[in-house]
Amino acid sequence: MYVLALVTQKGGSGKSTLAVGLAVAAMENGERVAFVEADPQGTISKWKERRGNPFPRVVRVADSAEIERALVRLEAEGIWLAIIDTAATNNALAAHAITKADLCLIPTRPSPADIEAAIPTLVAIRRFNRRFAFVLNQTPPRGCRLSEAATSLNSLGVLALPYVGQRNDHQDALGTGLGVTEFAQEGRASEEVRELWRWVLKKLVEGSLDHEPHAKKAAC
Repeated sequence: MYVLALVTQKGGSGKSTLAVGLAVAAMENGERVAFVEADPQGTISKWKERRGNPFPRVVRVADSAEIERALVRLEAEGIWLAIIDTAATNNALAAHAITKADLCLIPTRPSPADIEAAIPTLVAIRRFNRRFAFVLNQTPPRGCRLSEAATSLNSLGVLALPYVGQRNDHQDALGTGLGVTEFAQEGRASEEVRELWRWVLKKLVEGSLDHEPHAKKAAC
């Protein structure tokens, strides 16, 4: 089972919305996906309450031991991808989520304040020697601010592609219990999320020798 953690201490980065989008995009490819929600705010649990589909599962956790138990249980159930959504803080629960992740994503808006706020999360990820990538999220359609942010993040580490634009479809989908690729299947927001999922999948497969059969499938 792969574990993907979305982590950042900055509120308003669109972390939970991005997690939902990626989960549903993965499910479109036939993957068995579940959430481990380590955020007391419960954005994903509330989304699930509005959702008619019983999948993906959502398991809420409140401490590190519960994360351990949840991941063991999900793997035993045949879940292929567990996505951990963490609170907007660098607390012990978020730190433990980082240690369990095959890949950490750090959603960051293209502003100096957001990039600066991502540094403590980056320090924690490097301390635990985990693989990571920044995701430029809620980006404007154009402008020098976007290229400047990309340059800054590339200097700090890996930057995922594509950038995810500020589009109403993301929030509208969340409000109706859908992933953006379900809500507006042919929209630009859906294209970006599907492309980002392909990028994430490639990184997960590259980073794990334990899932070689699936790696061959994904490469086909």
